[in-house]
Amino acid sequence: MTFEQLGIIEPILKALSEEGYKNPTPIQEQSIPLLLNGKDLLGCAQTGTGKTAAFAIPILQHLQTDRHRSNRIRKIRALVITPTRELALQIGESFSVYGKHTVIKNTVIFGGVKQGPQTDALRSGIDILVATPGRLLDLMKQGFISLKDVEYFVLDEADHMLDMGFIHDIRKVIAVLPTKRQSLFFSATMPTEIVELSRKILGNPEKVSVKPEQATAEKVGQQVYFVNKEHKPNLLIHLLQNNPKKSTLVFSRTKHGADKIVKVLQRANINAEAIHGNKSQGARQRVLGSFKSGEMHVLIATDIAARGIDVEELSLVINYDLPNIPETYVHRIGRTGRASASGIAISFCDDEEKDYLRDIQKLIDQKIPVESDHPFFDGSLENAFNNPSKSNRRPQKKAQSSRPARTNESAASPKGRRPFVLKRR
Repeated sequence: MTFEQLGIIEPILKALSEEGYKNPTPIQEQSIPLLLNGKDLLGCAQTGTGKTAAFAIPILQHLQTDRHRSNRIRKIRALVITPTRELALQIGESFSVYGKHTVIKNTVIFGGVKQGPQTDALRSGIDILVATPGRLLDLMKQGFISLKDVEYFVLDEADHMLDMGFIHDIRKVIAVLPTKRQSLFFSATMPTEIVELSRKILGNPEKVSVKPEQATAEKVGQQVYFVNKEHKPNLLIHLLQNNPKKSTLVFSRTKHGADKIVKVLQRANINAEAIHGNKSQGARQRVLGSFKSGEMHVLIATDIAARGIDVEELSLVINYDLPNIPETYVHRIGRTGRASASGIAISFCDDEEKDYLRDIQKLIDQKIPVESDHPFFDGSLENAFNNPSKSNRRPQKKAQSSRPARTNESAASPKGRRPFVLKRR
């Protein structure tokens, strides 16, 4: 299947060709024809499957072919809501790239920065608005945004919206949208709450699903490292020192934990920086730009900040802290192995995280290989994991989500072990 066969118009085809896009991904191949025919869509796909293009291309085509409105004052005719600043910027950039040979204009709005440039763009007139919920509602209250002309509505990363507590904001937006519209709903997972929300947004939608377990099994080499909590900092240093040029994204469960990891690595002369919700938008974009350009090889991130990170040839994802929500694991390792690339995902597992690992393996329906060839391997943890009846302690999720793992950067590495290099399974 080619993009030409999907019935895409020439200006968009030209942009896709210039970007080196030849064949649509499965979700694009399934979604684009449905959306061009005006159908509502419920899409289940993890990040990295090409879902942004799956909805951006049809929206651009609808707006571009409706040429009789092009001479009128521009009004917001397409609205995309997404949970984080980084993802909003990424989606806005995609609209700009795919639509560069069209007359369609888009802008992105999000909190954490001055609203002046955003309201200036809105005053000048746009066709497509990409927004995070908080700033969208704020500018609506101030009278800068009207949604009465919206014909195309996209809710992206719906499960993450739920995790971040945006559901009430989303309902407020939906309440003022025109009843007659095309609605698109994308989520990497479909828990009960998300299914119920989709029913309120969509009419009789077509359904497209690209299962996350397929992507994790086929494109990402996964490994688990059993390690005592106090040795996690040294294991991370060990991995990074023996693989110094690999582009590596390290996940911390908390903002405070991310900052502590950066300090540990800097004391080991490893250049790393963190992005999380306490960082200003300017600081986050500066750090992310440095990581994308290859100037910095190690980025520490929390789950909220990591949505929207799209780095070509990201070699390695390290779960320094295992997530207590198994679906989050799928999101995390989806940062590598994107498009046609492959990647490696390493997960540290300490005594308090064994049940998290069990939940993850149940979700993805596969046993993650154990890597024992490293200086900090703890065989007793592996035995306890394989024999859960002998170790029934299950961590309290609330405590784990609010307290960072203790670090001890002075723990000595056992002597006499040969240097370790990542192995691709």
